[in-house]
Amino acid sequence: MSSNIFDQIQTVILTEKATLLSEQHGKYVFRVAPSANKLEIKQAIEKLFKKTVVAVNTANYAGKKKRERRADYGRKPHWKKAIVTLKAGEKLDLV
Repeated sequence: MSSNIFDQIQTVILTEKATLLSEQHGKYVFRVAPSANKLEIKQAIEKLFKKTVVAVNTANYAGKKKRERRADYGRKPHWKKAIVTLKAGEKLDLV
C-alpha cells in the first residue's frame, strides 16, 4: 500500500476498445500499480480528476515471455488494468 496517489495510477490506456467504453458507457481504462486495490484506485481517481467514481473493475495480466540473446528467455513485467466507471453525465478530458 503506497501513500502517494501518483504511484497508484500509471497511465491511461487509449485503444479503440477503451475509447468506445468511454464514449458509450462513461468508463475509462487505466494501467495501475499491481499492488493497488479497488478502494485505492477509486480514491486516486477522485482526488486527481475531481470526479465521482461509481465502480472500479480490475484485471491482472501476466507478463509475456520474450526471447533474449541466444536461447535465453526473459519476461515482461506483470501488470494490472482498471476500468473506472464515472457517475452519469461526468466526463474526463484525457486527450
